[in-house]
Amino acid sequence: MPDLFKPWTIGDVTFRNRIFVSPMCQYSADDGYPNDWHFVHLGSRAVGGAGLVMMEATAVTPEGRITPGDLGIWSDDHVAEFKRNADFIHAQGGAAGVQLAHAGRKASCAAPWVDGGRALTADEGAWQTVAPSAIPFSDNAPTPHALTADEMQEIVDAFVAAARRADAAGMDMIEVHGAHGYLLHEFVSPLSNQRTDEYGGSLENRCRFPLEVVRAVRAVWPENKPLFYRVSASDWEDGGWDIDQTVQLAQWLKAEGVDVLDCSGGGNTPSAKIPVGPGYQTEFAARVRRETGLATGAVGMITEPVQAEHIVHSGQADCVLLARELLRDPYFPLRAAAELHGDDNQAPPVQYARAFT
Repeated sequence: MPDLFKPWTIGDVTFRNRIFVSPMCQYSADDGYPNDWHFVHLGSRAVGGAGLVMMEATAVTPEGRITPGDLGIWSDDHVAEFKRNADFIHAQGGAAGVQLAHAGRKASCAAPWVDGGRALTADEGAWQTVAPSAIPFSDNAPTPHALTADEMQEIVDAFVAAARRADAAGMDMIEVHGAHGYLLHEFVSPLSNQRTDEYGGSLENRCRFPLEVVRAVRAVWPENKPLFYRVSASDWEDGGWDIDQTVQLAQWLKAEGVDVLDCSGGGNTPSAKIPVGPGYQTEFAARVRRETGLATGAVGMITEPVQAEHIVHSGQADCVLLARELLRDPYFPLRAAAELHGDDNQAPPVQYARAFT
């Protein structure tokens, strides 16, 4: 059996294969609620055979949304619609998960297809953004409010409440979003964190707040369910966050009970020069896994079954998280199983079987 299709068990959760649906924002929710668009979008990937279908960046507070169309789980009223999605994913044999997020200074924006995702105007319902320091993301972005210690604790509490709701919704795993220039990434990077208190300056201080979030979430998230953390392993900017600092953060996250580090990159500055190409971020996952022993997920321009199999088989990562390729082809796992001679647990749904014989 190809390594890509070997089941993987963490706690009491077994993923049927190592092909995971990366969180992909759809900017199509209404007041945080998943709707029919999300049900069909996520359900298609479950039918397509993914081992894990992870719901997109889901805000833990209304102010933590990137756009007004983001998913949210700041209210108990949201739980039923998340459970509807989880139940369908389970019925197709997949594991269900959700990424918990706060957008920080990159919040209060229009959807990306509206003038490139520009900042909302007051007439459009713009809200005050927050960050570790009052440094705007770009020249055209609003200046965020620098969080106080009390406000940071409120955000920790919001992550905790969101984790409890995700459990109530039947999610098998959660991922804390610490990447792509959103709030937790803003704290760890010296480009966006210029605080002079215990949350700024040294690497240990800059990582303090994300670790407090993880510690609090792990305390309420069931021990038998996996906890992932998504990191941007590099800012791709001189003087910014880099892979060396990521390795240290990974060691600290492992000690706090994180099971998998989902290794992405970039997003914290608009000027980053990112060398995009096939598998361009895979080495991040490989180095973290090699130097810390923490399980990792690889992302970034993974488009072919043999490429995905090589990443897992060679030990660069324990799983691959696909985004754009799964937008193009929701049935990538079934295609990969056929190309790589996967086993019977990747048989198509019986309703589709005649197309695969």
